[in-house]
Formats: sequence, structure tokens, C-alpha cells
Amino acid sequence: MTRRTGPVDPRLLTYARASRGFLAVTAAIVLAQTGVVVAFALVLTTTLVRAVAGAPADDLWPLLGAGAGLVVLRSLLAVASEHVSARGGAAAALQLRDALVSAVRRLGPGWLSSRNAAALSVTAGHGLESLDAYFARYLPQLVATGIVTPILLGAMFLADPLSGLIVLLTIPLIPVFMVLIGLATRAAQRRQYDTLGSLAARFADTVAGLGTLKAFGREHRAADAIGGVTRRYARETMAVLRVSFLSGFALEFLASISVAILAVTIGFRLLAGEMDLLVGLFVLLLAPEAYLPLRQVGAQFHAAAEGVAATADIFDVLDAAASFGTASVGASERSGTTAARGGGRARRLEARRLRVQRGDRLLPPVDLTIERGRITWLRGPSGAGKSSIVAALMGFAEFDGEVLVDGVAVPHARGAVAWAGQRPGLVSGSVAANVALGDNAPDLARVRACLAEAQAPDIDPARELGVGGSGLSGGQAQRVAIARALYRLGTGRAGVLVLDEPSSALDADTEAALWHRIRHLADTGTGVLLVSHRESAASIADTTTHLRESAASPREMAADSRKRNGVRT
Repeated sequence: MTRRTGPVDPRLLTYARASRGFLAVTAAIVLAQTGVVVAFALVLTTTLVRAVAGAPADDLWPLLGAGAGLVVLRSLLAVASEHVSARGGAAAALQLRDALVSAVRRLGPGWLSSRNAAALSVTAGHGLESLDAYFARYLPQLVATGIVTPILLGAMFLADPLSGLIVLLTIPLIPVFMVLIGLATRAAQRRQYDTLGSLAARFADTVAGLGTLKAFGREHRAADAIGGVTRRYARETMAVLRVSFLSGFALEFLASISVAILAVTIGFRLLAGEMDLLVGLFVLLLAPEAYLPLRQVGAQFHAAAEGVAATADIFDVLDAAASFGTASVGASERSGTTAARGGGRARRLEARRLRVQRGDRLLPPVDLTIERGRITWLRGPSGAGKSSIVAALMGFAEFDGEVLVDGVAVPHARGAVAWAGQRPGLVSGSVAANVALGDNAPDLARVRACLAEAQAPDIDPARELGVGGSGLSGGQAQRVAIARALYRLGTGRAGVLVLDEPSSALDADTEAALWHRIRHLADTGTGVLLVSHRESAASIADTTTHLRESAASPREMAADSRKRNGVRT
């Protein structure tokens, strides 16, 4: 993908298509504003020169009326520019937000587990919010700079070549200093943004391990560490403000000096009779307007610097998803189908020579068959890759081999599976909303029945849960996740039940009742993949697949890859 090579990342036009029309309309408004500025300068100078020459008031009124009309028109164009910038910026930011969420969903939990989730949350939340200033202020001002300054410079050259040359020679001072200060601003803003991500990650880790920290008496040290990061964030914020104030002073100073040089030159030439008063006033009125866009783009860059920093992280995620999506499309085309073909009431789920890559390890190949009326028990020691196999079937992990639904190869079997993983994955809201997740019209009677089948009849469906499903014990949360899988199975949206360690937090009696229910589901025609380290699972299993603990080394992975690609070793 193309990286940032200028003030605007080219990927912006790819991922936020709304920015194209928004920038085009902004350019048209800026062009009209520039014409109004030139016309107003010409009308005003003509009025002043005629007034100095003693023209009657009747000759001046039409010019004054035209000037007033141009002022009103410029105000209306300014309001239109603000409106377009706000709407266009909101639309582009919304597209990026949707693209980011879709990218994370496409990349899946496997990718997400290797990233700092707290920092990604900062990007998705605070970072995307900071794009408002980037779209609504910085980009329109950048467009204005590219249009207004050249046009006004050309108008000054036509009116007086020497004045135009002076402006041409002095105007580069502003962008040179703007680039130098901008680099310092970007570095300071990047440090501030990274510190904010570190603060979020530290806070999330501390909250997650608060019970352990409290048990070992380390909660005060954790609080001190968070305080240290918070103070560092405050220092970085003040550093950004210092650079911003320095930038504003430098840009205003350079622009004022440049206009002063031009004004002094014009004054001496007027005294010497080398310049007409009309031309001198016209050029002098246009000069500040020529410097103004450069000064404002520098000021808006500081306001949008946090958004600029956020776009880098956002585009990195979108690039990763684009690469991942290309690979997935290739796999789908090779299999002659799409993921959608794996949905519905499947009768048979197969995995042939399924090899899952986990970090730098390649797990041994596995063959699985889950068919109606039978329970396949996937067992093995911890770390053997049981959950990785499930992740591959769900499309959350990269793998080699084939996944087939009713004999048709698919990239993943997510659409055919009702799944409950080791982590319940509950969300804030009612228990009923968690059980019927994805159902726009939840059936409360079915919710209660599924909770009872999952050995959780005492959990009230109306019970409200906090963030992450807080408010339930580990065993209760696990049974709610099982009820969710049973609900999906009962609605006919899936034909295969996949349970990953469903009884790890259950007592023996509850586990036995759950096994009995799963056996009943299989006997009534459901195919079940049961992942469990409990030996009691043998009592209900029809088929057992045992995973060994070994996994391929990086050298073996390379050799295996060469073999699959037909390269002799």
C-alpha cells in the first residue's frame, strides 16, 4: 500500500471515499472565495482612489454597493464552506469508523490477540473522534492553500511584477518554518498519542488483574505506575502545546515581516512616482490574503495533529485487513465457493489435513468428521491445539488443508456452526440479549428453554450484565454462552454444535447433566464437536480424536511449505 508521502495520506481517498466529493466541493467553494477576494480588493482600491481624486458621491455609491455585496457573498461562501466541511468530515470519519470495525471483524480474534486491545480501543474511540478537526479544518485549509495562494500570487504579478516577485521570494519562508515546526509537532503528538495508548493498556491490564494484585498486596504499586504514565501524558500534552504556541508565533511573525517588507517597498515606489496608487493599494490588499492560507494551514495542522497521528494507526489496520481479505478471496476462489455456502442447517462438517499455524509453530495435521447424530470428542493435553482447531473451523486462525460443509469446501464453517468458546464473550445488557445475540426478535420462551438446557434455569433472562458480562460467576457465564449456542442451533441458523471446554467451570453433577443434554441433542440429529480435557466426556462420545503435543519447528514449516508448493528438498 502507498504510504504518506505528503501532507495527505493517499490511502485516505481509498478508505474514506466520501472525502473525494467533499474535497471537490471544498475546492469549488475556495475557488469562488478567491474570486470574491480579488474582486473586493479591486472594488475597494478603485473606490479609495476615486475618493482621493475627489470623485462625487454619486459615482462612489455603486462601487460601495458592489463592495457590500461582495462582503455578503464572501460571508455566505464561508458559511457554506463550514457546512460542507462539517458534513463531509462527518461522512468521511463515519466511513473510516465502519471500515475499521469491519477490518477488525475480518481479521478476527487471532489477529486481535496479537495486538494491544487497549491501544486499539483508543484508536477506535479517541483517535476517530480527533479526526473531526482533521477533516473539518485541516483538509479544507490545505485545499485553500493550494488554490488561493497561487491565484493571488498570479494576480499580483499581473498588477505589478516587482511586488509579485517580492511575495514569491518571501512566501517560502512560511512553509519552510512550517515544515520544520510541523516535524517537531508530529513527533511530539506521536509521543503523546503513544503515551495515551500505554496509559489505556496499563489501566486495562491493572483492572483485569486487580484481584491478583490485591491478593499479593501490589495494588498500590500498580496505582503508582498508572500515576507515572498519567504524569508523562501530561508532560507530553504540555510539550505539544508549547510547540503549537511557538508555531503560531513564528508563522505570524514571518507573515507580518513579509507584508511589512512589501508595504515599505510600495511606499517608497509611490513616493518616487514609480507606481500608480491603484496598483499599490490593490497589491497591498492582496498580500495578506496570499500569506493567510499558509498561516492557517499551519495552525490547523496543530489542531488536527492528533487526527493525523490516528490515521496512521487506522490505515495500518485497514492495510492488514486488505491483505488478509485478498488472501481469503484467493482461498475462496480456489475452493470454488464462498463463506456463505457454509451457512444454514448443515448435515456434515469435515476437516481434512487441517494444519493450524500458531505463532511460529505449525500444529500437526488433523482429520475431523462431525456428522448428524454423532458426538466427536477432540481431546489432548493443554497446548496441543484443541482451541486452535476450533478457531480454524470458525475462520479465526490461518490454516492449511480443507474445511468442508456437506462436501463443499469453504474458507470457514462459521455460518454452519453454533459455537461456545472457552471465553463466554458476553456483552453488557440483559441475559436474554446475550442468549439471543444476533436475533432481531428474541423469543423469550426459547431463551428460558435454552438456559434450562444449559443447566442454568435459575438465571433470570431479564438480569442486566455489566461490561464483559460482569455480574455472573465463571460457571454461570459459561452456561449462558452454552445457552447462546443452543439458541442459535434451535433457530435453524446452524446445524453443527461446537463446544470448547463447556464444563471447565462446572461441578461434577452439573457437568453430568450437561453431558446428558448434549447426548440427547446428538440422538435427535445434531452433529456435535466436543472439545474437553475431562475424561467424563468419553461416556457420551461416539468418536475420539486425540491430538499429540508436538508441533512443527520453523525449519519443518519451511520444508512443509516447499513440499506443498512442489519444490524438491
